[in-house]
Amino acid sequence: MNRIESTVVVSALLAALAPGLVPTIARAETIRIGYIDPLSGPMANVGEANLKDVQFAADQINARGGVLGKTLEIVPIDSKMAPREATVALKELTDKRIQFVLHGVSSAVAAALLDAVNKHNDRQPESRILYLNYASVDNSFTNATCSFWFFRFAANNDMKVQAEGEAITRDKSIKKVFLIAQDFPTARQGQGELVALLKVKRPDIQIVGTEFHPLGKVKDFAPYAAEIRDSDADTVVAAAYGNDLTLLIRTARETGLKVKFHTYYANGLGAPEAIGEAGVNRVEVSTEWHNNAVQSPEMERFYAAFKARYPAPRDDYVSLPAKNTMEMLTRAIAKANSTDPRAVALALEGMTYQSEVGTVTMRSEDHQLLQPLYISTLQKKGTPGVVHDIDGSGYGFRTDLRIDARDLVPATTCKMVRPAK
Repeated sequence: MNRIESTVVVSALLAALAPGLVPTIARAETIRIGYIDPLSGPMANVGEANLKDVQFAADQINARGGVLGKTLEIVPIDSKMAPREATVALKELTDKRIQFVLHGVSSAVAAALLDAVNKHNDRQPESRILYLNYASVDNSFTNATCSFWFFRFAANNDMKVQAEGEAITRDKSIKKVFLIAQDFPTARQGQGELVALLKVKRPDIQIVGTEFHPLGKVKDFAPYAAEIRDSDADTVVAAAYGNDLTLLIRTARETGLKVKFHTYYANGLGAPEAIGEAGVNRVEVSTEWHNNAVQSPEMERFYAAFKARYPAPRDDYVSLPAKNTMEMLTRAIAKANSTDPRAVALALEGMTYQSEVGTVTMRSEDHQLLQPLYISTLQKKGTPGVVHDIDGSGYGFRTDLRIDARDLVPATTCKMVRPAK
């Protein structure tokens, strides 16, 4: 048997005895990134939208040549928006030796993942994981439970409430506010912070009602709309996302409820279409970005490319935090010249990045991204400042207020413990 024949035989034996070996070798030229978010159930539209954002950002990076001569590969797993399912998904990713994990939807899931990541990294320092979060806003993740292995790219509750409070404070027409939110700790936290803020900045405002409804389970919001009407509120602060927010606003429209809505997530996933004409000058949103916020040539090209890739109206949802996560992770890998999670974490700490909305900074003390926020109001497409609509609805958001990152720096109680080399 000559050398060539021997090589063929050995390769065949390897393929037969260890079928995972050849794919593993092939994957050496990729950097795999786990994605854990709901891909089924009532919040699947949120998870699917974020997955498209992450995948598109990865494709853009790969088109530039990737990082360290390798391409990025997104490995999605359904969290079913359940903490236990998410930790099982994390185990599946660690078994595959995936070193980076992305997650966003549900702070309850985030808490479970953070605990699991910390324990895994303590037990198996040779196969550590870096957890990158782009949407969970609970303050504790960058305060009491902060971790060297966790980085948050979304604004936290403190930042969002501060921006929302500023918008309400400036609107002197607001006199009576009704609070409604999905019933989970982060929403309760945020609503409580907003009440405390308004007591200081707008003591003339009355809180005329408070409701917390089950997350993803309400099919008929008519009773809530009736309660809001009976309260004589002129403004509703709705701390909800996904189908819950869409159904609430649609019910308000269908029942003729004429109030202002201050929201955090009304800028996509069917909400603008559900709102329609009834929301013009009435529905406001606080976000890290919206598609009329910055019309630079670079952002216009990015948005046009995204729309070309995902032309369906239901897919018209770009998450800037998800994009920033991918871009900053890539730069950290390049800076560290390594995919080792500890080295990449150290490279991320203190990193500044020139995003589409200006310079953002990953604060070293608690791994919270400092960034500006936008307050915007629903308007018809073609109105000054509204070049783009959303979801093909004919309606988009116009920027009313941009709050600089330096004015949204949250306090932190984080006592960061950094691992030894």
